[in-house]
Amino acid sequence: MVGFEARKSELDALDIGIVAASVDSLDDARRVASEVSFPVAYGVTREIADRLGSWWETKRKFIQPSEFIIDRDGKIIISSYSAGPLARLRADDAVDFMRRMIKYKVL
Repeated sequence: MVGFEARKSELDALDIGIVAASVDSLDDARRVASEVSFPVAYGVTREIADRLGSWWETKRKFIQPSEFIIDRDGKIIISSYSAGPLARLRADDAVDFMRRMIKYKVL
């Protein structure tokens, strides 16, 4: 999330919002949210993970990263699912991708 926070002014200029969510409790989510300027949701459950198509780690009871770029109509135009610490959507790549999509009038 730190990478997205670092690029937040560019995303704001492109009129693109960011929302994060985790299995954290409200208090833990508030601590994380205090470090970023975008909303951080909390309490993601196995049911929510299943609805997103995300990988739920049963042993530790948390969702692995599931990242989406959604257009203004609510359509998912790109997604990234991970089953571990690799292949996560990086802020730099996301900003560059969104700039291209805006340029070619996809977003």
